[in-house]
Amino acid sequence: MSDVLPLVDAHHHVWDLDQRPQPWLDAPGHEPIRRSHGIEDLRRAAERPLAGRSLTSTVVVQCVSSVEETVELLALAGPEPLIGAVVGWADLTSPAIGDVLDALRSAPGGGHLRALRHLVQGESDPEWLQRESVERGLRAVQDRGLGYDVLIRSHQFPQAVRLAERLPGLPLVLDHAGKPPIARHELADWERGIRALAAHSQAVCKVSGLITEADHRSWALHDIRPVWDILLDAFGPERLMFGSDWPVCVLAGGWARWAEAVEHLLGDCSPHERQAVLRDTATAFYRLTDHENEK
Repeated sequence: MSDVLPLVDAHHHVWDLDQRPQPWLDAPGHEPIRRSHGIEDLRRAAERPLAGRSLTSTVVVQCVSSVEETVELLALAGPEPLIGAVVGWADLTSPAIGDVLDALRSAPGGGHLRALRHLVQGESDPEWLQRESVERGLRAVQDRGLGYDVLIRSHQFPQAVRLAERLPGLPLVLDHAGKPPIARHELADWERGIRALAAHSQAVCKVSGLITEADHRSWALHDIRPVWDILLDAFGPERLMFGSDWPVCVLAGGWARWAEAVEHLLGDCSPHERQAVLRDTATAFYRLTDHENEK
């Protein structure tokens, strides 16, 4: 029996370009990942242990605004032992959002649906999350016991904070730590947003996507540590969760290099704190234990 402890990757993607195009991959700079990526590719990429832990469960996250993609991810998760939860997409502004969510949960693998996400980072409306139609949709998400992955940039923190204020019963997880502008070394506004959101107890945070916000070619641990220190102070380890953002992380070094960085960042943490970041926070938010019991 192995002594290696479990590790949860709370944020990764898969896509099959023959089945569903990913138009965002056409942007310059995405050439290294402009191909299909499946769960076996992740297994190979994640062979390096992190703080003595091996990957045992993951959360696969939507890429495009498509219910059909969510259906595909749920069907993939059904028989796949590595995938513990799916973060999908549905049109929150639709009057039929409740019916759509119910249909997704009834679809093959639908029991794996744990949260929804929308690409708010691409919305120009500074109050998109406060739109009446969006809030109605998020109430439907909350009513079904699902969470919401918040994907924003630094200037959008005010609307995420207002969401937390207006829907205190909706579990929120901040994707990629709100995308701090690491490469520009301009963290002041981002830090204010982090601390404002962290003041709301239903919000947790993914330590993911940081290396792609740094200089892809030259980032080092000292570029990431100031962000980590702020997150640790604002949220505490019990509200932080590790995510690889694979395969997007390949653009800035890959799964193993990011895992090595996280291992160093956790160096001063207690075993209990490492357990929280590497397993417990994600397990609780996405109810991964429940999923394991379903198998």
